[in-house]
Amino acid sequence: MSNVSRRELLAKVGLAGLAAALAPEARAKEITQADHEHHQSEQTEKTEPTENQYLFFNREEAQFIEAAVARLIPTDDYPGGTEAGVSNYLDKQLGGAWGAGERLYRSGPWEPTRPGLGYQLPLTPGELFHTAIKAINAELAKSGTPFWEMSPEQQDEYLHQLEDGKITLNDVPSDIFFGQLWGMTVEGFFSDPVYGGNKDMVAWKMIGFPGAYASYYDLIDQHGMKFQREPMSLGQHDGHVMPDPNIPADSPHQ
Repeated sequence: MSNVSRRELLAKVGLAGLAAALAPEARAKEITQADHEHHQSEQTEKTEPTENQYLFFNREEAQFIEAAVARLIPTDDYPGGTEAGVSNYLDKQLGGAWGAGERLYRSGPWEPTRPGLGYQLPLTPGELFHTAIKAINAELAKSGTPFWEMSPEQQDEYLHQLEDGKITLNDVPSDIFFGQLWGMTVEGFFSDPVYGGNKDMVAWKMIGFPGAYASYYDLIDQHGMKFQREPMSLGQHDGHVMPDPNIPADSPHQ
């Protein structure tokens, strides 16, 4: 993390790569108790936030991840990592085949990490996150203030320490963990919503990315125009192909 704002960095990455609810007041006495309970139920459904259902993270891990994501991509004039559901992306990816190291070479030898070698730990991505977050939560528990209860300034400082490799995480270099956390946070913010993040395509809307349109056939001869279109996710495609009507169906070589 440099002097360039995270929002500017994220916008460049995206362009290059690619309330607690208030309880309802009591109703008038003439309304029956049944009506009152029904009203409360409706109000609860409308106002109470839905808690994320995690499959990979336990409660303490999820609290750390949610707080970290909120600081890595903070909410400002645009939605941040929280609104984009980045923690859900991390949970789904780490809890799946990739997180289990399905296609990861794991036979060693394991050399100390140095420039050019890439990832050199015998841990799967899932094991890396479990191990590192457990160490972080255990260390901060000694001080009496877990990461998610720190002030934003304290959280930023702690993340900088992780980034600089200044914290020991049960034999996991903290800079390696931070690199994975930051990389996956950016992925979750900008990836297609079918993978669990970029909820409502908020990141694509922020940078003006149209998403996964399968065809621009209707625009191929439109030159010099400003392209404006609501983004589309992979999950919205119906599988249709847009053929060129001027190409005959039968090949001349048949």
